[in-house]
Amino acid sequence: MSDALKHECGIAMVRLLKPLEFYKKKYGTAFYGVNKMYLMMEKQHNRGQDGAGFASIKLDVNPGERYISRVRSNAAQPIQDIFAQINQRINQEFEAFPELKNDVAAQKTNIPYLGELFLGHVRYGTFGGNSIETVHPFLRQNNWMHRNLIIAGNFNMTNTTQLFDNLVKLGMHPKEKADTITVMEKIGHFLDDAVRKLYKKAKAEGMNKREASPYIAKNLNLAKILRRSAKDWDGGYAMAGLLGHGDAFVMRDPAGIRPAYYYQDEEVIVVASERPVIQTVFNVPFDKVKEVEPGSALLLKKDGTMNVSQILEPLERKSCSFERIYFSRGSDAEIYQERKELGRLVMPKVLKAIDHDTENAVFSFIPNTAETSFYGMLDAAQNELNKQKNEAILKEKDSLTVERLQQIQAHKIRTEKIAIKDVKLRTFISDDSSRDDLVAHVYDVTYGVVKPTDNLVIIDDSIVRGTTLKKSILKMLDRLNPKQIVVVSSAPQIRYPDCYGIDMARLEHLVAFQAALELHKDRGTYAIVEEIYHKCKKQIELVDSEVINHVKELYAPFTDEELSDKIALIISDESIKADVKLIFQSVDDLHKACPDNLGDWYFTGNYPTNGGNRVVNRAYINFFEGNPERAY
Repeated sequence: MSDALKHECGIAMVRLLKPLEFYKKKYGTAFYGVNKMYLMMEKQHNRGQDGAGFASIKLDVNPGERYISRVRSNAAQPIQDIFAQINQRINQEFEAFPELKNDVAAQKTNIPYLGELFLGHVRYGTFGGNSIETVHPFLRQNNWMHRNLIIAGNFNMTNTTQLFDNLVKLGMHPKEKADTITVMEKIGHFLDDAVRKLYKKAKAEGMNKREASPYIAKNLNLAKILRRSAKDWDGGYAMAGLLGHGDAFVMRDPAGIRPAYYYQDEEVIVVASERPVIQTVFNVPFDKVKEVEPGSALLLKKDGTMNVSQILEPLERKSCSFERIYFSRGSDAEIYQERKELGRLVMPKVLKAIDHDTENAVFSFIPNTAETSFYGMLDAAQNELNKQKNEAILKEKDSLTVERLQQIQAHKIRTEKIAIKDVKLRTFISDDSSRDDLVAHVYDVTYGVVKPTDNLVIIDDSIVRGTTLKKSILKMLDRLNPKQIVVVSSAPQIRYPDCYGIDMARLEHLVAFQAALELHKDRGTYAIVEEIYHKCKKQIELVDSEVINHVKELYAPFTDEELSDKIALIISDESIKADVKLIFQSVDDLHKACPDNLGDWYFTGNYPTNGGNRVVNRAYINFFEGNPERAY
């Protein structure tokens, strides 16, 4: 509950299809594209606050004129920081040269960041630190316009080491092993190869070097470059790239793990990680925003034409269900309904836990992202209350008085704002006991609304590590003196590490994994822990397609309820006076609520790519050997 998950990233791309003078005339500024990029990135700040980057390309500039601009920031508020830098530079130019204000052609020539093609990125760092060098977009520079490559994406590759080794075999010397670098260099290698071949062909047809340049731009086959580059990729990705002369692409992984959406009209082509971002910023309806299909790429040519091409054969669709549960903005029409359904579907378990006693129950949520699931839970609670009222009326119909009927009808579902997150408290004292005491006061509680006879029901999106629950929230809720605290997770138990973008790399940090170990100790079956380790070790040399997820065997003997009850014991301590009950969503109900987003590997261990099984086994080996390294 409220565990700080670092996850995901967000991409934004805008391609202006009209001359800049058009936007100046219609919208009052040639910086229409820059302004839209700011809005799109700000609307996706939920996806990343560790860093942000922006790149732009000017089309059809003269030799010697700068045509690529890039700015990146890892400041505390990186989006505001990069656009403050952009605005400062633009204003400096206007102050120095006031005549530029009404001369769009001169603005394009002299002012950086103004262009026709834009790429933005917001980053959550899952790996590799948070230096400015890790912030997207990445730039691969070259004096040939066509060989300049800008890359940004929302992705993690499971086989970065293999991809790095492949680059070395090609004779390259990558400067680091990070998956972004290896991916960019792979695309760059085949881009270079394609440009060289086209130049030779142009030369054979009698063109000089200057004449060859537009020929290369027209005939460059982005689909072929991406097919050659992506052949060995294993991971989840939504990746965008710009070429210096003005071509661009957006590609999505074959299982559809990471999201990407686009919109096109006669003025713009727009891409974002989330649909409502495009809807809001460009004021377009839901059905006008399309999804980039798994394994496909949007291919944008310099001339403004766009086509969709299948790059890789689609796998079984396993779009990340965590996007629906927690990560994506809840303003998406589908996600809003799915989150409500998650709350509705978990309610029967809640009613069982409180003995259907809705009269002595208070319902609330922590944190704010769980509010939509809370509304769904309330819908189901209201249905239960109506059923109870009907039963009471029918049971007493022969002796029912007006006063008694009013008493029955007056029964309402009790909802309260129980927890309010206070200003973020800075932990400046180093010893653990002092830190824990500070953490316990991050939230304020509302006193006087919970009775000692009440069940306090709190819903959250997910419970990952259980640390915040144990150190802060349960102690805070217990101060209200309820009879029972029922903590509800709209997500199932998180049992396995993620390797496609969410920062859940180590098994031993997952409270469900800790609970399984404790249950094996209780039952005298702890020997299985070492048995699984040896099975994982035997698979180290196997190719990924032959690897089996043996970690599933750790959970196999236990029911969901047994694990939930053990987790409740782990996160409680002697200081908690109330009974504590944990309720998790079932995987079956998750699939009912999110039928088009069935990626559930963190709950089931059913990884959508072969590399996932290798990663989970490596994570288990690291756990058993006490190795703190990441498994990918």
